[in-house]
Amino acid sequence: MEPYVTLNIENKVGYVEFFHPNRNSMPSSILALLTQTIKEAGNDENIEVVVLKSGGDRTFCAGASFNEVIAIEDEDSGKTFFSGFANVINAMRQCPKLIIGRIQGKTVGGGVGLAASTDYCMATKYASIRLSELSIGIGPFVIEPAVSRKIGLTAMSQMTIDAETFFSADYAKEKGLYADVFETTEELDEAVKALAEKLAGYNPDALKEMKTVFWENTRHWDSLLEDRAKISGKLVLSEFTKKTLKRFR
Repeated sequence: MEPYVTLNIENKVGYVEFFHPNRNSMPSSILALLTQTIKEAGNDENIEVVVLKSGGDRTFCAGASFNEVIAIEDEDSGKTFFSGFANVINAMRQCPKLIIGRIQGKTVGGGVGLAASTDYCMATKYASIRLSELSIGIGPFVIEPAVSRKIGLTAMSQMTIDAETFFSADYAKEKGLYADVFETTEELDEAVKALAEKLAGYNPDALKEMKTVFWENTRHWDSLLEDRAKISGKLVLSEFTKKTLKRFR
């Protein structure tokens, strides 16, 4: 299947779905489309609540596209690539609509950042999480503010240092990333739909004001995440990272 980002509206809920055949890894093109689509959903008067989801059954998001990362040849292009994740996170942060995350499977690196940037997140028991960046020679610099904000600096540090371990969905729930964990994808989808449509019937002005409260003290993230992208863009040029990525690819 070809990569895609779609927006479908049902009962005032905007379902934003992304997909890439390589475990929903994220090249620049998909990151740009996702940023644009989230902004469109936020500005659409027919949408009161947004749901972020991915296609496929097994993996929510495998993080950055290794093939594209390997091809980075200078700091500017490195910064540009990692700014793609920064742009998505900031679009989610600035979206005036509440965003519900639907996490059906494993999520790694930047995918954890996407889950952490939702306002309310639900998952299946298969939705384990991993911050693998340090093991490949970089670090979760761009997504760190979103992840630390959601699960705390201690848990983020633990996951970052234990970079080759998948932490269970129950761990993610315990730390506050997931609000609830379900046995099956069908149960997850029913719960996401029920909550989203319930919220869509609430006072939209109240929802918008609560969104603002949820994201207080994050206005500096435009520049912060840009600076973090610059760090990753520099580190990805190291010989260590290049060799490691080629092995994983």
